[in-house]
Amino acid sequence: MEIPFSFRPRLFDALRGYDRVRLAQDLGAGLTVAVVALPLAMAFAIGSGLKPEAGLFTSIIAGFLIALLGGSRVQIGGPAGAFIVIVYDIVQQYGVANLIIATALSGVLLFVMGLLRLGTLVRFIPVAVIIGFTNGIAVLIALSQVKDFLGLAIPKMPGDFFGILGALGSHLSSLNPWAAGVALLSLAVIVGWQRWLPKWGGQRAARLARVPGSIIALVLATAAVAVFGLPVETIGSRFGGIPAALPDFTLPAFSWESARFLLMPTITLAALGAIESLLCARVADGMIGDRHDPNQELMAQGVANFVTPFFGGMPATGTIARTVTNVKSGATSPVAGMVHALVLLVVMLAAAPLAASIPLATLAAILMFVAWNMGEWREFARLKSYRLPYRITLVSVFLLTVVFDLTVAVEFGIFAACLTFIYRISSLSRAERITAAEQPLLAGMDGRIEVWRLYGTVFFGATKLVESLEDRLPARALVLDLKNVIYVDSTGAEALEALSKACETRGVALIVSGLMGQPRDIVRRIGLYHRLQGHLRPDVASATAAALALAAEGG
Repeated sequence: MEIPFSFRPRLFDALRGYDRVRLAQDLGAGLTVAVVALPLAMAFAIGSGLKPEAGLFTSIIAGFLIALLGGSRVQIGGPAGAFIVIVYDIVQQYGVANLIIATALSGVLLFVMGLLRLGTLVRFIPVAVIIGFTNGIAVLIALSQVKDFLGLAIPKMPGDFFGILGALGSHLSSLNPWAAGVALLSLAVIVGWQRWLPKWGGQRAARLARVPGSIIALVLATAAVAVFGLPVETIGSRFGGIPAALPDFTLPAFSWESARFLLMPTITLAALGAIESLLCARVADGMIGDRHDPNQELMAQGVANFVTPFFGGMPATGTIARTVTNVKSGATSPVAGMVHALVLLVVMLAAAPLAASIPLATLAAILMFVAWNMGEWREFARLKSYRLPYRITLVSVFLLTVVFDLTVAVEFGIFAACLTFIYRISSLSRAERITAAEQPLLAGMDGRIEVWRLYGTVFFGATKLVESLEDRLPARALVLDLKNVIYVDSTGAEALEALSKACETRGVALIVSGLMGQPRDIVRRIGLYHRLQGHLRPDVASATAAALALAAEGG
């Protein structure tokens, strides 16, 4: 079967009827999103163990490519908080060169997923798994920022949960009160600016609140550190500032010795990128009343993640906070996302020297706020209203994400969800014996003729229904009514075939009624349909009559 290739960015359709009014809206939205993205990009990069410019390069290059080639009209691409824990772990274990390779390979994998039209499969991941690992990542992000939030003198932060706790506990004595004060005041500004200012200050304050609180905190904290010479660590003191230019194309040193270990990190980056971007696109669809193309979006994410790392970037995906800001700012097309990337480029080229004074404690406060908003904490309080399998899956994925690793957590979550699904589907499948009350012809036929009606699906988890019939065959004829069976898998078909052979061996006539749709097709494919010729009936009444006729012939 040929898979039709389709590569059509949403930009082509969005530009139909494009005019000055829409251009003005997109320019305003792009400018607003760039203001939001500026501190987040640097904070995400630093939290991932990279230099701050890696986040800016990603927002500029990947953000432009995702908007240009994507399958959503309003999605904003760039670095995301969900990647922080994974990227930090890859950098610590394998180095930046192998992060570049893993990111580029994840881009190839994402493009292939879109090419094979697998975009809709992401929707099959259970909600409990998504909530569990999202909350787990949020906890790890917050925990990883305690060092800079408190100004602790830790030379190198471990990547694992217990290692982080141990490092923080053993270095609490090095707490920098100035850094902690800057971080707390920054967090208070971020929270208060958008939550309390509109309530207390009237309409004018509400208009001011449209400026992101993270930008206000960043400007105030940077000014305070520069003017008063506060003894806190800054971007300049740790990284030497931010370059005022885009980097050149760079190929990493490739080594099979280390690259052979990158399979799971690559799959993790691709899977998380697909989940994040498509969930974000669905949120945007609900806000603008549109429908994105998931396969085109995956291909765009693939191109962006393949190109960006060779220019100093990090993994990118769709970002919910910036996309929501884009929509609320009036964006009408992918032009807004492209404008956001270009504005960030101009800001980086023009204002890079000013970034050297940005305190790392403020960026840590921004990430703390991001982590809090990222988690769906109310779901823990609502757990008691859900069934036990849902609770076990969510809590297990959360704990495994925090304590072990995201890949293990998602693998376990999907495995647990599959087991739960199999159990529930098998419990919905049942066999019901039809008595003389429903079919009067069966009066006095106990032990000689039995009629059973099957419901649900006959698959590997429910073959016991068929096997139990094989253990108690009647003397003359067995009627199976499959009218209410919607699906039979290969294992179920084999069980039906085994029942047919057992009936043949014991001289019992097997008559099947109501065989339609997919069950009829698989029974035909395994050859059972041919063996049942002459014993197939359209309904249970005619099948019962045929069974009685056979019983009469045999005396």
